[in-house]
Amino acid sequence: MPTPPVLPLPEDLRVFLTVIRKSGFAAAADELGQSPAYVSKRIRVLETTLGTRLLHRTSRRLALTDDGERTRRWALRILEDFQQLGEELSEAWARPRGTLHLCSSFGFGRNHVAPALSRLAERYPELEIRLELFDRAVDLVGEGFDLEIRVGADIPPQHIGRCLLHNRRVLCAAPDYLARRGTPQALEELERHDCLVIKERDNAFGIWALERDGQAHSVRVRGPLSSNHGEVALQWALDGRGILLRSLWDVAPLLREGRLVRLLPEYTQPADVWALYPSRLEHSGKLRACVEFLEAHFREVQGGMVVGGTVAGS
Repeated sequence: MPTPPVLPLPEDLRVFLTVIRKSGFAAAADELGQSPAYVSKRIRVLETTLGTRLLHRTSRRLALTDDGERTRRWALRILEDFQQLGEELSEAWARPRGTLHLCSSFGFGRNHVAPALSRLAERYPELEIRLELFDRAVDLVGEGFDLEIRVGADIPPQHIGRCLLHNRRVLCAAPDYLARRGTPQALEELERHDCLVIKERDNAFGIWALERDGQAHSVRVRGPLSSNHGEVALQWALDGRGILLRSLWDVAPLLREGRLVRLLPEYTQPADVWALYPSRLEHSGKLRACVEFLEAHFREVQGGMVVGGTVAGS
């Protein structure tokens, strides 16, 4: 296999063009803020790399060889291309553009991610945003997604993540249900109640894993109604059909209005909102802009959600 050619360094081309423009090594060194020895060395390296003489040196003047003239023309084009590349990349960071392919879960995606992306599209009109909603685990790389917005603590180790929002799930039920069936006073009493179970992703069905004072607790629950869609279960709870474990983000207004009542408030389930992506943010201006926008958006919305004097999700 032939050895690939050694390419000249952009810095050597820049020094070369400066020498031509200033008609001398000393004047070029002065403009570049370097020593004449440095300038001489860079010219020698460039000539060695290209395998040709670029300059005729005399005691009075410098003159370009034929190859030197060809190199001058190419150097101008190459350095201009480098400058345009830098400007284009800088503009890409300041003005994100192109396609951004995202996914999220049904409920959170429709109620929270979609409105946020509407604002993102207004902020960056050159972005083409595609949002897909699922109730299953997603292979970001294999399915071609740039970003997943996920609720919960099951973060795949192969992906990079940023927590966008601290949030928790809480137990709640409608006043009608509690009037009919009673209010549970201990976690184990949930086993005797109708619980509205949501099957999401690969989570164990019918087992609610909760925390109390930093300690893990679990309870097996059942009921006549279950679904893979959180909004369906939430409507059933409002209809008085059972006890629900649902994100505080979703039920905060209903708790304020008294349409739902929070139960066993010492028990909660971690449900932070995460942005997951397969590559680092510094590798993509549009991805970084999106994640930072969503982080600020959710923080702003969370600040306005107050339940019983505490911020939702805190």
